[in-house]
Amino acid sequence: MTDKKELKLIPPNDPRVLTAIAPFNDVMLKEEGFKDRKELSDMMFDAMKKYGGIGLSANQVGLPFNMFVMGGHLQIENGLKMTCFNPMIISTSEETVLMEEGCLTFPFVFLKITRPRKVVVKYEDENGDLKEAHLDGMMSRIFQHEYDHMLGRVFTERASKMKLDRAYKKAEKIMDILQKDKNAKLVEKPMS
Repeated sequence: MTDKKELKLIPPNDPRVLTAIAPFNDVMLKEEGFKDRKELSDMMFDAMKKYGGIGLSANQVGLPFNMFVMGGHLQIENGLKMTCFNPMIISTSEETVLMEEGCLTFPFVFLKITRPRKVVVKYEDENGDLKEAHLDGMMSRIFQHEYDHMLGRVFTERASKMKLDRAYKKAEKIMDILQKDKNAKLVEKPMS
């Protein structure tokens, strides 16, 4: 890719966010103007950091790839970074954890979601190598959240209408504050 394009988030009502993604193959990269998996991975991590996320799936930036990036924050697993093409969840633990989640597609919307604590996953990395990982805690949570995006699901589907309405109202208040006072500082919560 000669001129470096910037990846931008697409709105939550865009059909590309709500559609399951077909398996990835390398031929697709050239169709979208990428020279290889590494270039795509780097651009995805750049976009994720720009938007303040801890995970980002390709369909959140309008790309038709079955892939996502996650991690890269020192506070989470010592900065472990993962690029996951054609991800699969092989198994999940019976133990579940209730935790607040956010999503870059839904700015300032936070919901308490129950997910399995541990997962065993398979994916191809940015070099095309098949990997298996046993994830626990936050990395497990992020993988599951991003994997949902590959299936065309969003985290808001996992909450009741009442909880979702409340979360949207809180998000509106935050956005109103930001609109009124461009210098307002908010404590940032990580989103994926």
